[in-house]
Amino acid sequence: MKSTVEQLSPTRVRINVEVPFKELKPDFDRAYKELAKQIRLPGFRPGKAPAKLLEARVGREAMLDQVVNEALPSRYGQAVTESDVKPLGQPEIEVTKKEYGEDLEFTAEVDVRPQFTLPDLSALKITVDPIAVDDEEVDAELESLRARFGTLTGVERPAASGDFVSIDLSATIDGEDVPEAATKGLSHEVGSGRLIEGLDDAIVGLTAGESKVFTTELAAGPHAGQEAEVTVTVNSVKERELPEPDDEFAQLASEFDTIGELRENLADQVRRTKRVQQAEQIRTNALEALIEQVDMPLPESIVQAQVDSTLHNALHGLDHDEAKLAEALEKQGTTREKFDADARSEAEKAIKTQLLLDALGDDLEIQVSQEDLTERLVVTSRQYGIEPQQLLGYLQQNNQLPAMFADVRRGLTIAAAVDAATVTDTDGTVVDTTEFFGPRGKQGETEDADEPAAEAASSEEPSGDTK
Repeated sequence: MKSTVEQLSPTRVRINVEVPFKELKPDFDRAYKELAKQIRLPGFRPGKAPAKLLEARVGREAMLDQVVNEALPSRYGQAVTESDVKPLGQPEIEVTKKEYGEDLEFTAEVDVRPQFTLPDLSALKITVDPIAVDDEEVDAELESLRARFGTLTGVERPAASGDFVSIDLSATIDGEDVPEAATKGLSHEVGSGRLIEGLDDAIVGLTAGESKVFTTELAAGPHAGQEAEVTVTVNSVKERELPEPDDEFAQLASEFDTIGELRENLADQVRRTKRVQQAEQIRTNALEALIEQVDMPLPESIVQAQVDSTLHNALHGLDHDEAKLAEALEKQGTTREKFDADARSEAEKAIKTQLLLDALGDDLEIQVSQEDLTERLVVTSRQYGIEPQQLLGYLQQNNQLPAMFADVRRGLTIAAAVDAATVTDTDGTVVDTTEFFGPRGKQGETEDADEPAAEAASSEEPSGDTK
């Protein structure tokens, strides 16, 4: 087989392929073998009919069409491997010559990874916020812990923010009841903002047995987004009494003997949370710094496909009604033009990020180990609340495992880039990145990796795989 490559643009090529007819013999043999199982000819056992008789039965041209259609994917893959192009998406294949006994000729046009200069990772500088834990943050954690051990006591006074109330709700639209919006005996924390807009303001000041009507948009159900008159009735008011933050509480709420030890532990928890947040900031800033240093042309068809996907997802929840989308955007204070511009900008950024990380991964010889892939499966399965094996089965069934593999590899590439970079906080202190991003071996294996490290190093910001 011979193949040549024509560069149609910086992001698209045409591969011209010639396959000698004799190289199709194994394909013909397989086709005749399968056909023999399906066609019964008098005097021959099933699967034993000669190829010539089978060919006479179905026609030489029909057999050629079948063989060519089945052979094209593998011959295209072989041509891609031999030409060393990096295809993006599916090719447009055109058969230009197909005659029995003569060479098969076809062309394949496909978007490819463009050529661009990779950034110098050793010169990469990343700046992030420093980690500092103040007393107010520890106090907030302690208050949250006290709230978990608080008790509710009924009170004979108007409801205030922070109280717990039992309420009845009903709603009407244009004077007609909305049955699905009605409920009785609903427990609600005043000021939490967990239910419909305007509810907390309506409840504040009401005592048990009092009602108030207010206007709001329904948040769910068939009338979601429609304006309704909502009546709220308070059945009871309870306030939460918090335990004193003393040694006795520390022994009740934790394994510590004193409130001082408990506060130190809470400070460590806050610090740990901030370290994870800092790791995500390092990852984000590293990507931004890398992208700024690279200038590359982007394949328009790949960009447009992702823009179309974003629009489809936005319309899907609106019955694919363009008018409803325009109305929703107007309520958000934006326009369809701004939506389209943002969708294109995000698509371009995501695709540029993927192409850059894939090229960097090749240059750094990043390899994904079984341990890397298993770790991602475990983390993702926990997020969805399913078993890792169940997630693996779903990914295999829907051919999504290659996308996960590619995303894991990009995460390892980011970690390698961070390991090579200089990372400091805004105070000028060098940040140790080994907990979340390394150190790394040549094959991209992370030492002492943990779950937060996996999440920080391989977030799913780039969307829409270009492979």
